[in-house]
Amino acid sequence: MEKSKLKKLIEIATGRQKADLVIKNSKIVDVYNFRIIEGDIAISDDLIAGVGEYSGEVEIDANGKFASPGLIDGHIHVESSYVSPEELGRMVVPHGTTTIVADPHEIVNVFSIKGLDYMIEASKGTALDIKWMLPTCVPATPFEHSGAVIDSNVMREPIKRDDVFGVGEFMNFPGLINTDDDVLEKISIAQKEGKVIDGHCPGIKGNSLNAYASAGIRADHECETVDDMLDRISRGMYVMLRQGSACHDLTTMLKGLTERNSRRCVFCADDLQPKTILSKGHIDNNLRMCVEAGVDPIVAISIGTINTAECFKMDDRGAIAPGKKANIVLFDNLKDFNAKEVFIDGKSVAKDGAYLPEIKYYSPKEMTKGFNVKDFSVEKLKLQIKSNKANVIKILPGGVVTAKEVIEINRDENEEFVFSKDTDIVKVAVVERHQNTGNVAKALLKGYGIKEGAIALSIAHDSHNIIVVGVNDQDMSFAVEELIKQGGGIILVKDNKVIESMPMIIGGIMSDKSGEWVRDKLTTIHQVAHKELKVSEDVEPVMTLCFMSLAVIPEVKLTDMGLFDVTKFDFIDIEA
Repeated sequence: MEKSKLKKLIEIATGRQKADLVIKNSKIVDVYNFRIIEGDIAISDDLIAGVGEYSGEVEIDANGKFASPGLIDGHIHVESSYVSPEELGRMVVPHGTTTIVADPHEIVNVFSIKGLDYMIEASKGTALDIKWMLPTCVPATPFEHSGAVIDSNVMREPIKRDDVFGVGEFMNFPGLINTDDDVLEKISIAQKEGKVIDGHCPGIKGNSLNAYASAGIRADHECETVDDMLDRISRGMYVMLRQGSACHDLTTMLKGLTERNSRRCVFCADDLQPKTILSKGHIDNNLRMCVEAGVDPIVAISIGTINTAECFKMDDRGAIAPGKKANIVLFDNLKDFNAKEVFIDGKSVAKDGAYLPEIKYYSPKEMTKGFNVKDFSVEKLKLQIKSNKANVIKILPGGVVTAKEVIEINRDENEEFVFSKDTDIVKVAVVERHQNTGNVAKALLKGYGIKEGAIALSIAHDSHNIIVVGVNDQDMSFAVEELIKQGGGIILVKDNKVIESMPMIIGGIMSDKSGEWVRDKLTTIHQVAHKELKVSEDVEPVMTLCFMSLAVIPEVKLTDMGLFDVTKFDFIDIEA
């Protein structure tokens, strides 16, 4: 801090100089003592000078509202909101979110470091403070093709940058546990640069978890059970209580939450779509859920503020205290958590649900070229199976985890799979779109329910190849070809006709439209998928499908290279 700024801060803190801004008559949430303090908040430039009794050049009467530190999301993929960083900021800031720790893993899988650069530039147009992590697991596994490979040599330069906050979720836990040389080099580079490392380690226990935690990885958002949560806390890790559009873990994790271990818990969304934000909110929704479950509201606020700040070594925020950033939310009460006004860096940026600053959108022109598909044809979708029993990807309700199941299937005289409306088994394919490999991998999917036409997406975590599901090869092939023509996104086809679509021109994974437009378009797509294509009513047609190629989430997934058993970390035959 420059001496002149420090002097001004001290002069205001002592009361010898009027504050730039004073929020008067507030009930201040003290996240250090778990109590409420009544008084004023004095602000100097972008910092809190003090709490107590102050006068200011500008004064705002809080009229007894509760002043909370600005809310922080510990792990989120902006791309999974399907909108640009500027648009996400417009949507979440009015809910009290002032900081997010963002992992641009998706866009980097498509465009390498150029994708990270775009996200950083775009985020300059929002008041939301976005801390950008450097994705290292690109691709997430060596068992798929993506648009980039981020090895230790590639990460050496960007990890040094001031606008790169840390290392994103470290998904290659098998590589870490087995001391893969490049994995260890990545961790060593990050540690030498003093950058925090986020985690991702579903299902690991015992000595393997010890090994993972020993590498200095800060947190994990992949806990399935309370035992998982307690194991990680015992080993010094933070546990992220995830509540997003795809995964809803908060209610389960709250069963293991106590006031004592709450200090090692943080909130995150991971993946959050506009529909969820516009109907339920963001971290404010987590606060409501906690209070409804009987959690002390100040404990809940602490999880969403100071805990996240401490987890990621953000010593400049997370509390309303002298010297901290003036990121403040005024809530009407500590039950509904309606954000009446939001301040970031001492500036009012949202009031009564409205985002106040002018939005400066950064051109996504460089992000609109992302399709290199070689020699695709309907012939490549044929699926010949030499047995009448097959390993099938079974969709499980409520998340992105799948199961492997052996099912008897229908085949024709050429031993090719034949779809039947009497059985809920359909063909799914992944078409490689980055490296011109010509790869088209096929498998069978149970539980999706589609009985007409086809659906194709270029949103397929984490490498974002094209994933298509359908009841016949003609509709599936047509869907893939039309998806490429529109520059990616989502497309629904029936009888060789496009019946609904959503272009996503930013890397094939994000729209340049508003959050409300994306919400309305997705709502229509869901309705058409259920009504016209007969996708099961209890299946979310888009998000369910886009996770079917995520080869780091158990139990079995499909990449462009084949059917992959995550528990074995190896490919398996479709024949059972």
